[in-house]
Amino acid sequence: MNERTHVPAGTVWTPEGEVPAAQGVSEQAVIDAVSTVYDPEIPVNIYELGLIYAIDIEDDGAIKVEMTLTAPGCPSAQELPEQVRQAILSVPGVTRCDVEVVWDPPWDPSRMSEEARLAVNMF
Repeated sequence: MNERTHVPAGTVWTPEGEVPAAQGVSEQAVIDAVSTVYDPEIPVNIYELGLIYAIDIEDDGAIKVEMTLTAPGCPSAQELPEQVRQAILSVPGVTRCDVEVVWDPPWDPSRMSEEARLAVNMF
């Protein structure tokens, strides 16, 4: 079996060689993945909207995300957490992803990045 096609469990193949899974998952890679998910009602990604409250990366490549929604009655309440989970699972080295929707603290527009405020004309 070719060494490159058989990567031991708990490791990730990178151009630099095999590394433990936790070293293969960077917070920036997870943020970049989350940033591909957009709120369907607002043309801004959910990271810039301030909907991601916490990203925990475990040594074994498991990720735990705490996120919120813009409102409890958000019509995308079922889809957005699953989209976040799928986006994170696409990051090399991620072994598992759990997404929890939390309501404390409640989201408000002050959590938006400056770029997000500019995108939706909220100065």
